[in-house]
Amino acid sequence: MIVMKMKWLGHASFLLETRGKKIYIDPYVGDYDVKADAVLISHGHGDHCDLEKLAMVRTPETVIYTSEACAEGIPPGNVVTMSPGEKKSFHGIVIHAVEAYNFKRFRSPGVPYHPEGTQIAFIVESEGKRVYHAGDSDYLPSMNDLDDITLALLPIMGRAVMDVDEAVEAAIGIKPEMVMPMHWRDSDPEEFKAKVESKSDLKVILMQAGETLTL
Repeated sequence: MIVMKMKWLGHASFLLETRGKKIYIDPYVGDYDVKADAVLISHGHGDHCDLEKLAMVRTPETVIYTSEACAEGIPPGNVVTMSPGEKKSFHGIVIHAVEAYNFKRFRSPGVPYHPEGTQIAFIVESEGKRVYHAGDSDYLPSMNDLDDITLALLPIMGRAVMDVDEAVEAAIGIKPEMVMPMHWRDSDPEEFKAKVESKSDLKVILMQAGETLTL
């Protein structure tokens, strides 16, 4: 039976293995001893796009999918820019770009931490599974329109992303088969789990960095 495997590297960093391909998402923390067939980078902040980690896994054949704004800071190579609503096919794997931005969290008055148009979130579709990585985002109305999500990876830190309560709302709005909190810093993933389970029948996944989940 063909499966998709997902290893949580820590923070918002993941390694997906599907169709014989290895795909990193937002390289920053964890072990990077496996070369990448593709790398998905939501935006250019250092805790999502660590250029040293990227260099460790990148080969001349590695395809990097990212936003146009982030691509400007990545060394030249096989870099593909995407905008929300676009999708790309990669060896039978479909990579969807979807919205991710702040509209209620600001670095300074009128200046969001993550302005609209500077980053993208991703849905990776393969083997009949759809994994959604929300990037650094507030809870957006468009999240409710995401269909048939197998696993939703949602930030819960607050400050520059959703806090626990908003991530709970997002999880219930998205209605995935499973949801996993990420990018939590000082927030409590157990609080997220308890609140989701008290308000829905969604399955909440909690992992330790380095663990692998088979989908």
